[in-house]
Amino acid sequence: MADDDEPVDEEAMLAEWEAMAEEGEDGGEDQDAMAAEWEAMADDEDDEDDGGVPGRVLDQDEIDSLLGFDGDGDGGETTGIQALINSALVSYERLPMLDIVFDRMVRMMSTSLRNFTSDNIEVSLDNITSVRFGDYLNSIPLPAMLAVFRAEEWDNYGLMTIDSSLIYSIVDVLLGGRRGTAAMRIEGRPYTTIEQTLVERMISVILKDMCGAFEPLSPVNFTFDRLETNPRFATIARPPNAAVLIKLRVDMEDRGGRVEVLFPYATLEPVRELLLQRFMGEKFGRDSIWETHLATELWSADVELDVVMDEVTMSLNDVMNLEVGQTVMFNKTPKDEVVIKCGDVPMISGAIGRAGQNVAVQVRRTAERLQGNAVSEE
Repeated sequence: MADDDEPVDEEAMLAEWEAMAEEGEDGGEDQDAMAAEWEAMADDEDDEDDGGVPGRVLDQDEIDSLLGFDGDGDGGETTGIQALINSALVSYERLPMLDIVFDRMVRMMSTSLRNFTSDNIEVSLDNITSVRFGDYLNSIPLPAMLAVFRAEEWDNYGLMTIDSSLIYSIVDVLLGGRRGTAAMRIEGRPYTTIEQTLVERMISVILKDMCGAFEPLSPVNFTFDRLETNPRFATIARPPNAAVLIKLRVDMEDRGGRVEVLFPYATLEPVRELLLQRFMGEKFGRDSIWETHLATELWSADVELDVVMDEVTMSLNDVMNLEVGQTVMFNKTPKDEVVIKCGDVPMISGAIGRAGQNVAVQVRRTAERLQGNAVSEE
């Protein structure tokens, strides 16, 4: 019985092993498919990370760009959150004539400071920006001199800042310092009376040039009020008020410094309408070349003159009933004057006569006397 049963068990066992082997092959295929699916999911995640999904980590440069701190702060435009914070300020670009005025001032300063110091000086305009008055006072690098000046016609004040490097350079140049050496800067002491006096003289020269720069636009007189070394005593406006800041660079070979002029918007309010206009020419103010050319062309222009002996008012019915040979009566005699007009404007008057075979008019009065008589008659 046992011998007979063993073959039966072996056959059953072989059948079971074959079934298990087939299931193993099917499971391997399933595992391969699952592995391929996992690999595809991993590739998709990598592609999404490269594409910038919200889960991506930003680096420091991207964070600075988002916050608006990627610029240098002097001439670059603010972006990002920083631009939103400063959006309450009035942009100086709404006053385009300021660029023309201070460009003219730079040219004038280059000449006047050369005469003032007898040295080769180059003045350049860095930029014109809008700032809050309180923020500007907190950003002034000390030590410095702050000159408060008054715009008499505008009845308000402005502020001029001279940094320490320019102060020592001007003092060194005016007192005969040698060229080619950097100005000596002594820290830890206040400015002396001699230094303040020399800087006041330079400030007076700059204020005179600024008066000349504004003169073609609106005559104004800038007078020096006081000189301060502490920004707290140079407060001419409320801290949140907007102001226009003009940064000028003064170079004297290997020396120099920076001059900053600050105008609160309340100071510029009387000439705001003038500063809003756009000047499209190359020059600012009068152009003598164009005036001379226009005058020359006007004197050589040809005009048509009409000699009017007299004028009479008639009704339209009388004009329609006029016939050939009919006489129209005027209130003039041969000795009365006739008027010569250019268009509808009376120019001269005189007596009519004959010169050879031509009819002539002898001039007796000019247009000024004619207009005066017309006014008196009215």
